[in-house]
Amino acid sequence: MSTIEVRPVLEKPLSKNPHLLAWIEECATLTKPDKVLWCDGSQEEKERLTAQAVQEGILKPLNQEKLPGCYYHRSNPNDVARVEHLTFICTPTKAEAGPTNNWMAPEDAYKKLGQLFDGSMKGRTMYVVPYSMGPVGSPMSKIGVEITDSIYVVLNMGIMTRMGKPALEMLGDSNDFNRGLHSTLDVNPDRRFICHFPQDNTIWSIGSGYGGNVLLGKKCLALRIGSYLGRQEGWMAEHMLILGVEDPKGETTYVAAAFPSACGKTNFAMLIPPKRFEGWKVWTVGDDIAWMKPGPDGRLYAINPEAGYFGVVPGTNYVSNPSAMKSIARDTIYTNVAMTPDGDVWWEGKDGEVPEELIDWQGRPWKKGSTEKAAHPNSRFTAPMSNNPVLSPMANSPQGVPISAMIFGGRRSDTVPLVLQAFNWVHGVYLGATMGSETTAAATGKVGVVRRDPMAMLPFCGYDMGTYFKHWLNMQNLIKFPPKIFQVNWFRKGNDGRFLWPGFGENMRVLKWIVDRAHGRAGAWETPLGWVPKHQDFDLSGVSVPLEDVDEAQSIDFEAWKRELDDAGKYFEQLGETVPKELELQRQMLREHLARV
Repeated sequence: MSTIEVRPVLEKPLSKNPHLLAWIEECATLTKPDKVLWCDGSQEEKERLTAQAVQEGILKPLNQEKLPGCYYHRSNPNDVARVEHLTFICTPTKAEAGPTNNWMAPEDAYKKLGQLFDGSMKGRTMYVVPYSMGPVGSPMSKIGVEITDSIYVVLNMGIMTRMGKPALEMLGDSNDFNRGLHSTLDVNPDRRFICHFPQDNTIWSIGSGYGGNVLLGKKCLALRIGSYLGRQEGWMAEHMLILGVEDPKGETTYVAAAFPSACGKTNFAMLIPPKRFEGWKVWTVGDDIAWMKPGPDGRLYAINPEAGYFGVVPGTNYVSNPSAMKSIARDTIYTNVAMTPDGDVWWEGKDGEVPEELIDWQGRPWKKGSTEKAAHPNSRFTAPMSNNPVLSPMANSPQGVPISAMIFGGRRSDTVPLVLQAFNWVHGVYLGATMGSETTAAATGKVGVVRRDPMAMLPFCGYDMGTYFKHWLNMQNLIKFPPKIFQVNWFRKGNDGRFLWPGFGENMRVLKWIVDRAHGRAGAWETPLGWVPKHQDFDLSGVSVPLEDVDEAQSIDFEAWKRELDDAGKYFEQLGETVPKELELQRQMLREHLARV
């Protein structure tokens, strides 16, 4: 690397950590910024950078009477989503990354991206963003430092993480921090890569400005690097929401749940119980990611490593998720939604009438009745979790919350019943390992093709998937009182194509049975596939659909399940020899159970 004449990193550093200073100088030498700015996470800094972003046209103020503290960002039309085909796990061998990840040798990745990073910040400011994933001071938290040339990234990281001086104070002089380097470069898809180096605890992202590719604390550290560190250190980094269910007596039970995209994950995390459940409350600990570690009492404890929500906007409304709507009413950054003439925001599925005229997500005039979407289908909100009216009082607990139940769920129109409890931990891991959702016609040309997404981690596991399953099985040895494991399916359809279960708040009925089962106070009947609720144990009073529909949603088609098990066997073959033998034995055992029916 060539040296730079000025060493801006040494102008006003906020830390004396020699490891951090050396790395920042190395990055500055490579990227050659005009200046370096350390981010302290203060309110004054946020206001100053926001004003700068507005002046530079990166952010646009929204109607401050309707949306106080809210701003609008429009990204490059070629840069609106995660790019799985350009996301790489860079381990010494391809086998370590596994067949479900893109792989690049570390030396090749450093060389390839190093050439792109060389001089990438000329004429720009290099921002140093220290942050904590998890509550500052928690033994379960991790420190990261992201270097970026994007003011949009800085402002989003200020919402999504505990960013600034507290993170540096927690780091001290330690060398144990995630090193994240990001440059938007020229936002050219041909020069766009997101590379993870698990052995180095390092992430390099270049050529993108989209949050999922550039907010390096989120999927990159919290899941891809986090899952690798978790296996090394005896904990779990999972794509799971965390919620607390408080009963009328004040007892709160904590549940973690994994859902692939488009399965109502955020809605479930912010569930509002129906009137039938007066006195019950559901609290949100986290809506997307859980870090879980065995506690001294033998239970599994979880924290939400994030401090904000980076959610999909379309379909969000006061019917589907009133808590989310209240969360995004202030101090929120909206990306790629549509705008009304008076500076409000709009998206498909929002409450109320469709406006006559809008400015669409690409800045073009849009009229009611247009065949094109006004908001991008993957348009986003970035909102502080402190805005959430049902935020759990334990959301910032450094010790985390004890998990009593885990839920796996996908979008399946048939086969999978409304709710099912696993016989034991190994059976539960099998359910998670084989979970999936049906694709849409838009995605594949076929409807009902099951795309397997183990534990909803397929795009986010930082190493070989079969080895990941083994880590799940090994965790049972570290947890004296493991959570009970369940499978749910809100999307079962009848022969006429309509949904059999109303979903949304009514999912509280399923959640209550899960909580009662976790405490051993509800009955169930045993089927060849798991435990399912009896009528008398499943609170259906006042439910808005016929009981016949509920029965059909709970029914088990044994022939369909035989096909399901065959398909799971083929999937295990695709994953290779690292799939634990225990899971294949579980599949065979379930098949034997069905053969006797």
